[in-house]
Amino acid sequence: MGNAAEFTDAGFEDDVIQSSSPVLVDFWAPWCGPCRQIAPLIDELAVQYNGKVKIGKVNVDDNPETAQKYDIMNIPTLLLFKDGEVAERFIGLPPRSKLEAALQSV
Repeated sequence: MGNAAEFTDAGFEDDVIQSSSPVLVDFWAPWCGPCRQIAPLIDELAVQYNGKVKIGKVNVDDNPETAQKYDIMNIPTLLLFKDGEVAERFIGLPPRSKLEAALQSV
């Protein structure tokens, strides 16, 4: 695990929904090739946006409740939360520029 936080079913409400700052959540699994591809970018963004946007990951195998609640059918799926609501949804491997534009908009 790199610079991104690890979110769980138990802490999701406090860590993400109740967060005073925007939160980017990467829904992933260890066996998912594209998830491993995007992981370095997620870690880089966590450093780049430290203090502005909280960035973390949810392992869908270990935290099925949260994945089910947000209808995660494909991974990687990235959800950008603002004020406890989903502001943006990215499925697959979005370009860095698209993610940065979304992070800057919140």
